Amino acid sequence: MKSTPFPLQEDSDSGSPTPGEPEFLVVGKFGKPHGIHGEIVMDVYTDFPERLQEGVTIFMGPKFVPLQIIKRRPHARGLLMTFDGYQTRDEVAEIRNQLVHVRTADRPQLEAGEYYHHQLLGLNVIDEDGNSLGSIERILETGANDVYVVKDEIGTELLVPGIESVILRIDLNNNQMLVHLLPGLRSQE
Repeated sequence: MKSTPFPLQEDSDSGSPTPGEPEFLVVGKFGKPHGIHGEIVMDVYTDFPERLQEGVTIFMGPKFVPLQIIKRRPHARGLLMTFDGYQTRDEVAEIRNQLVHVRTADRPQLEAGEYYHHQLLGLNVIDEDGNSLGSIERILETGANDVYVVKDEIGTELLVPGIESVILRIDLNNNQMLVHLLPGLRSQE
């Protein structure tokens, strides 16, 4: 998943992995076999399903077993996939419920000021006065904009809207997000 763009960012190289990032990213999950010729349904979790084309290698399960895509086609809200080495329903049934990954280094380059969610999780959130507000624990996708759930050391949560007037700077190299808190965002205000 990617996040809303912010134009006032210092850090625009969001397509390359930075130190500490995972080597693999989850892009989907295998469902049930389809038909008798080795096709399997894949639920798509990525914003970029177009990268899952014939000839591309994906990685399956916790051991990241490489699979080369032989064929793909749309199906309902996902994809029907066929892989090298899987010609029958029984063979492909063995990979059911496995997570599907791609290498972080192979993810598409985003526009300047756009970030993948995994890049924002864990960032330290600092207000304009230099006060630490905690770190981003999770991201809520609301449709209009993302909302960052920031949790401090004692477990207090703060909801920070991902909008330009609040997010002043994202600095991945220093693991920080600088924010301007609008009136009413803190519970004591």
